Amino acid sequence: MNYSKLIALLFALALPAAVLAQGNDAPNPDVEKAIIKIEHDMSAALTKPDADAAARMLADTFYAVNPDGTTQGKAQFLADLKSGKFKLESNQLDDMKVHAADADMAIVTYRSTDKGSYDGHDLSGQYRWLDVFAKRGGTWQFIVSEGTKVEVAK
Repeated sequence: MNYSKLIALLFALALPAAVLAQGNDAPNPDVEKAIIKIEHDMSAALTKPDADAAARMLADTFYAVNPDGTTQGKAQFLADLKSGKFKLESNQLDDMKVHAADADMAIVTYRSTDKGSYDGHDLSGQYRWLDVFAKRGGTWQFIVSEGTKVEVAK
């Protein structure tokens, strides 16, 4: 892992704790509305699939920690979407909470119920996500995304 990726990962792990620790600071309603919209826009881009739309929502430094523990940057994520290696047939979002640090940085947590595949392997199920956003040039962009598969008790 190179130095810049290590810093991005450490930032992604530390920022949520710092923001969530603030507790009683309600997010700005305009920030909350914008973040919820971009989450739904990304969901639509992934299920179409529309790699060009997804690319506009991802920062150049975007870094993903996938539910299987693998990591990837923007270029690999978009290549997988364009090639069909990553196919998302449906993506239902719920239990979304926006935690805003300020007008230019935000964190969102939510659950998704997905139907799809990656490299021919079924990835259908429920996931919990933590996404970090930054506002750059007046536009909100995904900086970091981390997902965890929700295992259903039997």
